[in-house]
Amino acid sequence: MTVRAPGAQPITSTRTSRARTSSMRIDGATLGCVYAIALTAIPAKMILKGIPLALTPAAVVGLLTGVVWFCTQMVTTLGVAKGRNVVRTTLFIYASTQLATYGYATFGFLPPDELSATDRVLITVTALIAIAIGVCDGVRGIDRLTKLLRVVVVGAAIMAFFGLLQFFVGFDITKSVSIPGLKPATTDMSYVLERASFPRPAGTAGHPIEYGVVCAMITPLALHFGFRAKADGRKRWPWWLATTLIAVGAMLSLSRSAILGLAVAGLVLFPGWPAKRRKQMLLATPLFLVVMRLMVPGLLGTLYSLFANISDDPSAQHRTKAIELAGQQVDQHLWLGRGLGTYLPTKYGWLDNQYLGTLVENGLIGLAAFGMLFLIGMGAALRARSMTRDPTERDLALSLTACLAVPAISAATFDLLGFSVASGFTFLLVGACGALLRTMRERRTELVGVGS
Repeated sequence: MTVRAPGAQPITSTRTSRARTSSMRIDGATLGCVYAIALTAIPAKMILKGIPLALTPAAVVGLLTGVVWFCTQMVTTLGVAKGRNVVRTTLFIYASTQLATYGYATFGFLPPDELSATDRVLITVTALIAIAIGVCDGVRGIDRLTKLLRVVVVGAAIMAFFGLLQFFVGFDITKSVSIPGLKPATTDMSYVLERASFPRPAGTAGHPIEYGVVCAMITPLALHFGFRAKADGRKRWPWWLATTLIAVGAMLSLSRSAILGLAVAGLVLFPGWPAKRRKQMLLATPLFLVVMRLMVPGLLGTLYSLFANISDDPSAQHRTKAIELAGQQVDQHLWLGRGLGTYLPTKYGWLDNQYLGTLVENGLIGLAAFGMLFLIGMGAALRARSMTRDPTERDLALSLTACLAVPAISAATFDLLGFSVASGFTFLLVGACGALLRTMRERRTELVGVGS
């Protein structure tokens, strides 16, 4: 029996839908996997040669995904979802605010450096929106979504491993990477900084803070696959190894943003976990901290001092002064902002706060749309969780919620959209939340149709 939900494609049965998805050689999950690997396996400071804009390979994959998505909307035979979806609608609203700000900023005069910056940022943001919509509409079914998210975890584990090599061995693989068609964005390709006599690794990310936030962001997913591996008939040790690499990477980044992100993710996960898992984590967390203290003496004390002495920390004081710098700009461009990417840090000062930066560059309207990405994404995942009784699917939805909670809070402590890996994974996960909600609703429609 064929059933059509409002704004949805015809659906015959779960078996037919899965057969159709499995027979597709390339879909949204495929492009999402390529995107995730491009984000993590290729150093973030590597950009394309021969073009005037600084575009990363991942951004190119995002733009390609957008082109593919647009073409698939013209036909009904490729299995790409159409119709309403709260995440898809939110992405369109966010895209509209970006175009409105761009038009407002370029209508008048902009200095050449700011005009070049706003062109580049518009293209970069377009790639982010495209990958999110491509995943939201192009990933059909739990199997394909799970495949994509497994690749995300593997990619994050690879990046974390490179960071561990930088920290423990002093070997920075990014310095020896040479990829045809790519070039370094800057002459300084060092990915390792220093804090309190400790090296701060970045893996293949652009900065240790980004490295830490990405590791914190993907930790809930890694835990999900670790805990569910046995039930899914898979070996557990590869996923627990990936979880360990990613969690250790977050700690070694020596970043307040990463530690805060891990704490927020834990607050989201803990109430929704089964009682047995909560007990396991209550035992495992102190053990993990003890092992970290033995492996890296002084690390935990340094992390504690980052929060205990925050009032005396130069970076924290700098963030306070940034509010004063931004206030003058907000008064002049309250609703649509001064323009995408036009608040150049080298020219006006660093803000280190994406919410504040969005307010300056996109105004109140853009800030509201940016905040909606997190709220609607997490809301979609929680709504999907309420629509299924399957423990694996419920745990996946909870894990996605925790993943998005990390950049939602960390965006207040660093420039999220200024870093390609962190922003790329954020938008990919927003799209994944939309894909999960769409899958749950399609399944409910099927059940209603079969029952009638």
